[in-house]
Amino acid sequence: MQEIDFYLVDAFSDKTFGGNPAAVCPLKAWLPDETLLRMAQEHNQSETAFFVCSKGGIELRWFTTLTEVNLCGHATLAAAYILFNELNYPDSRIHFDTASGRLTVSREGDWMTLDFPACPTHKETPPPEMLSALGISHYAEARKGRAWLIVLDDRQQVEALAPDISAMTPGEHKVTVTSRGDGEYDFVSRFFSPGVSVPEDPVTGSAHTMLIPYWGEKLRKTTMLARQVSARGGDVRCELKGSRVLMSGQAALYLKGTVFLR
Repeated sequence: MQEIDFYLVDAFSDKTFGGNPAAVCPLKAWLPDETLLRMAQEHNQSETAFFVCSKGGIELRWFTTLTEVNLCGHATLAAAYILFNELNYPDSRIHFDTASGRLTVSREGDWMTLDFPACPTHKETPPPEMLSALGISHYAEARKGRAWLIVLDDRQQVEALAPDISAMTPGEHKVTVTSRGDGEYDFVSRFFSPGVSVPEDPVTGSAHTMLIPYWGEKLRKTTMLARQVSARGGDVRCELKGSRVLMSGQAALYLKGTVFLR
């Protein structure tokens, strides 16, 4: 029987029951992909982060309950939180080797900052069936990068969306809906990806790799504060630095225990 440490972390939140939960499992060596996927299904979170520490660095992978994905911000933040706070990682900066290249997480106090590649977007006409499934009859702008980016007129419209999730699968299912913010927030968003078993993601780092350059250009800002207005919600401090985006957030440990593989 193999015993593996298990953690459940609420990322992009300073308290439990907020932000986006991710399971985190440090491994001594990589298990078969089928085992990793079955573990992620057992955990039943939007993502499970697995990492292996070696002399060459830290390899990090992410699995939904359906498949492996090539980028996940909140699970990266959760993995860094565990390394910093539970595994006594000695430095203030962690480098992860991932399917999306080398990703860095740095820590300053209770805040951690993800350093990810920016994702440019281009104007494109979205499929009518996707807009219908989202319940969108009018939009201000539509763009596409690693996912669709649909811009609405205001925060109230973003919050009021009630998509028909089943109608989004298996068609164009990966989309972030956004608008200018109000009060302290520069912009707000929601993110849907039911095609990989994530109907609505509470706080999405990968979506912000598109949102930060888009809103940075629109607002003529390089530093912004964003709010993902899902039911759980979460704040993201954003910075655009050339071809990179910095996304800062906090995290809270909810659960730790042991996985027993027989």
